[in-house]
Amino acid sequence: MPSFTQFLLPFLLAHLGASAPLAIEDSATKTYTLSGELYGPTSLRGYDADYPLATGDTHPATVEFAAHQEADDPEGIFLDFTNVTNPQPIRGTRGGTIASNNDISLQKSHPDTFAPPVTDRGAVAQAEWPMGLSHTKLGLDKGGWSRQQNVKVLPIATEMAGVDMRLEKGAYRELHWHTAGEWALVLNGSARIQSMNTEGQTFIDDVTQGDVWFFPSGIPHSIQGLSDGVEFLLVFDDGSFSEDSTFLVSETFARNPKEVLAKNFQVPVDAFDNIPAGELFIFPGTEAPEDIQKQNVTGPAGVIPNVDSYSFHWSQQDPIIAPGGTVKIIDSTVFPIAENFAAALVTIHPGAMREVHWHPDSDEWSFFLGGHARITIYAAENNARTFDYGPGDVGYIPKSMSHYIENIGTEDVTVLEVLQAKKFTDISLGQWLALTPPQVVKDTLNLSDETIGQLSKEKPLVVNGPVPPATVADN
Repeated sequence: MPSFTQFLLPFLLAHLGASAPLAIEDSATKTYTLSGELYGPTSLRGYDADYPLATGDTHPATVEFAAHQEADDPEGIFLDFTNVTNPQPIRGTRGGTIASNNDISLQKSHPDTFAPPVTDRGAVAQAEWPMGLSHTKLGLDKGGWSRQQNVKVLPIATEMAGVDMRLEKGAYRELHWHTAGEWALVLNGSARIQSMNTEGQTFIDDVTQGDVWFFPSGIPHSIQGLSDGVEFLLVFDDGSFSEDSTFLVSETFARNPKEVLAKNFQVPVDAFDNIPAGELFIFPGTEAPEDIQKQNVTGPAGVIPNVDSYSFHWSQQDPIIAPGGTVKIIDSTVFPIAENFAAALVTIHPGAMREVHWHPDSDEWSFFLGGHARITIYAAENNARTFDYGPGDVGYIPKSMSHYIENIGTEDVTVLEVLQAKKFTDISLGQWLALTPPQVVKDTLNLSDETIGQLSKEKPLVVNGPVPPATVADN
């Protein structure tokens, strides 16, 4: 039987151009007419002196400005649109008003994109992705969920990808392995992690908020939520990584003939009558015993030695106290198994700033755990762009591009910086200039002797600063 569309389309085409309009009656007996032509007449093309133009004022009745917005400020002060009803893309004499429909909430949360500082110039690739916009993959029976960021949503992030995952109490991220190395930071709660290396040595540990684990490429492992469950952040050393390409033990069994499984494990074929039909992904299970020793399975090879441990209790490490915040650093110096991962957990007080710097050895993948910040990325060739970040946002900055992280809110900014490097390294702009002959700096930048004398010969990491007059509200 032909479909409604297959019937209607030839019927309509047969009547196009007919002098009499076609009447179509709906189920409510209301009659509508369809013009004999679906398109307007050709006389509408081009100039016509009689063509009516839209009249009326398309400008807002009044323009409400944020503090500092009306000034042509070379300082590039942050503009706070929180309490502005209808923000406009204006900075001093630059820009103009919006006369069309627009998303005011986005303008308020990304003011440096909407009304950028005068220092922004040229083209810099998008360097911010809200994890909250990532598609959420739901686990079975309310066991948890995951969402990811990779090059499909943030093309600039070619070297690293991230996953935010939640496991409820007793739920598993099923036994699996990856083609990429998996570095993790526990965001809240606690989990039991388990693995085995190529030598048959086993590993098991309980990790909690602030702790880190790492599983190398190809190493099988499982994760189970303890107590009130767990949420953790995963960083993979491949920008195109996808959770959907994970190797799963459930699919390993489902995609091999049962006869092969029986021969492999030396058991009857019917032993596999109840195996899962496919992916389990995240699913609820039997809660782990409180005593971890009850699950400490070992074989002839024993356990993985401490130097090769897959976990590091970073939560117990004391931070460095900087002028404007705190810093904790982890890399292969203390966590050898993660030989190509280095990270800093940085707290920036209101008004303070992670100093202007760049990473000579790696791109930077960052995740904002709290607070509101902005970053200007200088990408050479006289190009620079400023981005705004809030909780749950991913940032990405290519190797050697200079940047800072300024706290523009009223609460501490907490940000994780991850590098693909054996050691966490950066170059401090201020320290470099302080360790350059003063006359060279003076001749190049026209700085006064007094200003040059204020430069620090030690890396400050997080510099202090006054609380800005305008602050961004929580989203």
